[in-house]
Amino acid sequence: MSRFVMQGDVEVATFDWGTAGMRAAPPSTGCDTYVVMDVTLSAGGCHAFHHHPEQDEMIIVTAGRIVQWLDREHAELGPGDSVHIDRGVVHGSYNDFDEPAQLQVVLAPAYGEGGYTAVDVSGDEPWASLRS
Repeated sequence: MSRFVMQGDVEVATFDWGTAGMRAAPPSTGCDTYVVMDVTLSAGGCHAFHHHPEQDEMIIVTAGRIVQWLDREHAELGPGDSVHIDRGVVHGSYNDFDEPAQLQVVLAPAYGEGGYTAVDVSGDEPWASLRS
């Protein structure tokens, strides 16, 4: 169903690493082709190494900076920078800086009941020791 999504209508979940607001997902808009999230990574926070077996992802930095890992490579991303991640590719977003980072995240297709599925591999090698 087509509809306006106002900032105040975005449900925001709080995690130990920051927040994620589901701007478009099956539960909030009925959209089953993609998911859009507003993510804030707190200073020092991270969305540790994980992958999406059924979803491609685009992460766009809108404010702040992150160190983005894509498999075993990494780059510092700032406002306007982005990364495309194919489904199944291990990645992680790390805010190694003193200010929050704002990200716009798009995943497609929507998958699962909430539209989003991630498999945490941060405790598995080589990911567990890659940043040390």
